[in-house]
Amino acid sequence: MAHALSSFHMLRLYFFIPLMCLVKADTDETCTAFTKLSLHSAVVGTELNVKLMLFTRKNMACAQAINSTAFGNLNVTKKTTFLIHGFRLTGSPPVWMGDLVEGLLLVDDMNVVVVDWNRGATNVMYNHASSKTRKVAEVLKEFIDQMLANGASLDNIYMVGVSLGAHVSGFVGEMYDGQLGRITGMQYFKCDHQRSVYLYLSSLRENCAITAYPCESYRDYRNGKCISCGTPQKVPCPLLGYYADNWKDYVREKDPPMTKAFFDTAEEKPYCIYHYFVDIITWNKNVRRGSITIKLRDKDGNITESKIDHEPATFQKYHQVSLLARFNQDLDKVATISLVFSTGTVIGPKYKLRILRMKLRSLVHPERPQLCRYDLVLMENVETIFQPILCPKLQM
Repeated sequence: MAHALSSFHMLRLYFFIPLMCLVKADTDETCTAFTKLSLHSAVVGTELNVKLMLFTRKNMACAQAINSTAFGNLNVTKKTTFLIHGFRLTGSPPVWMGDLVEGLLLVDDMNVVVVDWNRGATNVMYNHASSKTRKVAEVLKEFIDQMLANGASLDNIYMVGVSLGAHVSGFVGEMYDGQLGRITGMQYFKCDHQRSVYLYLSSLRENCAITAYPCESYRDYRNGKCISCGTPQKVPCPLLGYYADNWKDYVREKDPPMTKAFFDTAEEKPYCIYHYFVDIITWNKNVRRGSITIKLRDKDGNITESKIDHEPATFQKYHQVSLLARFNQDLDKVATISLVFSTGTVIGPKYKLRILRMKLRSLVHPERPQLCRYDLVLMENVETIFQPILCPKLQM
C-alpha cells in the first residue's frame, strides 16, 4: 500500500489512546477506567464529559484520574503527550489504546494523558460528536494553563489525535497560536479504519522504522529517483510516526516550510517495508523490456519477495538499471537469491536476459556488505536461484 506524507511547519503526527481496566496498583489505589458505553447510548446520544487519565512509568498499568487542580504523578518538567480519540459509533473503547500508552512509555519517560471524551464522542450522528470537539479543546486548554502555571513548557506539550481527536488537537494548537511542541493528527484510511494507528504503533518498535522519501511523484519514488534524502546525503530520510519530528529542522529550512514524501507499507502488521536497490548490468545485443521478481532466503529458511513490476524496466547493453525492491522482511544474512525475468507476454517467443553483473544493496542498512553475482542468464518466466558473493568494496 502506498501513501503520501506531507510535513508542515508545525509537524502534525498521529497518535492513539489507551484502554484501561479497573485494577489494583501496588499502592492499593483504584485505577480509573476508560468510559465504556453501548450502542443504546449512541442512539439516544450522550452529554459531553471529559475525563483525563494519567499514565507514567510509575503507573504504566493503572490510570490516575487527574484534573486542573489534582495532577497526581504528573511531572510538569517532562514531556506530556495527550492521546485523544475520535468518533465512537458504538461506545466501545478503542482497542489499540493500551498498546499505544505502553509503547510511548517504553520509548520515553514522559507523562501520557488519555483524554476520555467517550461521553460526547459516542453518537450515531457524526455531526453531533463533531460539534463537541471545540469544547473538549477548551477543557484541555484549562488543564494546560494550570500546567504552565506550575512550571510546564509549551515545547513539552505533544498532542496526538485520531479522527475527531485530530480536530481537538488542532483547536488546542490554535488556542496557543501554534506554539505547542508538536501535534500529530491521524485520519482513517478508507481501506482500513485503524491502519494509521497501527502504523504509528509500528514506529515505536525498535526494528520497524517506516521510512518516507521526499519526492515529486509516486512514480519517481518507485523508480528509485528519490532515495538520497538531502544534499549530499547529509539529511536523513524522514520517518513515519513517533520519530517524524526528527526531520522538523530540515523542513523549516524550506520555503514554504513543507515537503511531500512517499512510503509503502506491507499488507499485514507491523506493516514495515525494507528497501533495497537491485543494480543490473546486461549484455544483450538487443534492448530488453520487462519486470524482475527477486526473492531472498536466509540460512534459517526465511523467505521474502519483491515484484518490481509497476512498469517495464528497459535493459540496454552495458547500461546499469537500478530497481527499487521492497521487502516485508529484513533478512540480515542472505544465503540465496532468486531472479525471475518476465516480459508480460502470453504468446510469442520467450526471451533471455543476459546479466553481466547483479548487485543487491540495502537502503535501510547501507553499512551492510553489498551482494553480487556475475554472468547470469535468465530464461523468461523461469526462476534462477544462486548464492551471492560479496561485492568488491570499491565498487559503487
